[in-house]
Amino acid sequence: MVLFYTYFFHVPTTFIFVYGSIIYADTFLCERLAYYGIASNLVTYLTTRLHEGPVSAARNVTTFQGTCYLTPLLGSFLADAYWGKYWTIVVFLFFFFLFSQGICTLTLSAIFSAQSAVFFLGIYLLAVGTGGIKPCIWPFGADQFDDTDLKERASKALFFNWNYFTGNIGALIATTILVWTEENIGWGLGYGIAASFIGIGMIVFFLGTRTYRFLRPGGSPITRICQVVVACLHKRKLEVPQDTSFLYETVAENSSVEGSLKLVQTNGLRCLDKAAVKSDIEKGSEEITNPWRLCTVTQVEELKILIRMIPIWATGIIFSSVYAQMSSLFIEQGKMMDRTIGYFTIPAASLSTFNIVGVIIWVLIYDRVIVKVARHFTGNARGFTVLQRMGIGFTLA
Repeated sequence: MVLFYTYFFHVPTTFIFVYGSIIYADTFLCERLAYYGIASNLVTYLTTRLHEGPVSAARNVTTFQGTCYLTPLLGSFLADAYWGKYWTIVVFLFFFFLFSQGICTLTLSAIFSAQSAVFFLGIYLLAVGTGGIKPCIWPFGADQFDDTDLKERASKALFFNWNYFTGNIGALIATTILVWTEENIGWGLGYGIAASFIGIGMIVFFLGTRTYRFLRPGGSPITRICQVVVACLHKRKLEVPQDTSFLYETVAENSSVEGSLKLVQTNGLRCLDKAAVKSDIEKGSEEITNPWRLCTVTQVEELKILIRMIPIWATGIIFSSVYAQMSSLFIEQGKMMDRTIGYFTIPAASLSTFNIVGVIIWVLIYDRVIVKVARHFTGNARGFTVLQRMGIGFTLA
């Protein structure tokens, strides 16, 4: 895949290899191929093999997808607090493929026509497995770039574009070749191919281990957020000083969060700054020992950032609710259509390739054309800021 990018699209290999850290995008391709090989055609399996009605099948698919987006809370907590991103990906890849037997359980269920309970056990084990990979694989890729280096910082956005491109290549293969294999040759073979790609992804991911950049886990952000809330409530009667330099922060160059730089105090949400106000007792103490009573400015700013992200997150709820129908009701509608061209019948799940192909084409256009044009007007090396990109995308949607 790296040679494919470099030869056909003239993408510098540093976008995929960061200081020799290879194959990252290929791991993502394998994971996405395996996931969509199951998820994209799940409603068809439920209606044809398990004989569920269209409403029940659509509900089960949506519940499965919702679980896949809830389990990353567990994966991100383990990565931040204990294991780090690399080991979380490793453990959950094994869980995905070997320990949980998530996809392999699906394969056995498809081959031997096992009971529905076995099948649902398989897909929810798969949901747990993807929950450790999904929240870590993108941030771990970002860790390979040094934001203090201008060239690497500019390359980071391109890395995400091409990683997204790669993931959609995996989804394209899944919704075309794998979907056709499942419906025309056998579900067991299709699921077995999906399982084998997870194995390939694991091997490829391990190949780059010696070249990766690793950041130590900085502790659970959930704990730090709770500390700010508790400290703020405890000091609700105290006044925030006009001179913010009196707010508590560590003396060291880095913040109290492992592997993180200090955050500058901002004026918004000033009520939360009370968590960093020193009481009279704390002013007379040389050592701060209770983080549930006094927090650093960086901790407070973390919570402020999270609160400021809520409107952005909420904006995507309606869009996600509509997009979720792509793998359930959209496919059920497609099954009612005449999908025959000559002697070939297009699988209903393959209709979603219009979306995937559209994304792939626009990633190329955006990276090779739009960014270069936008730089002349915005002066931004990435073309647009992240917020501008999201705003334009939601407006078009």
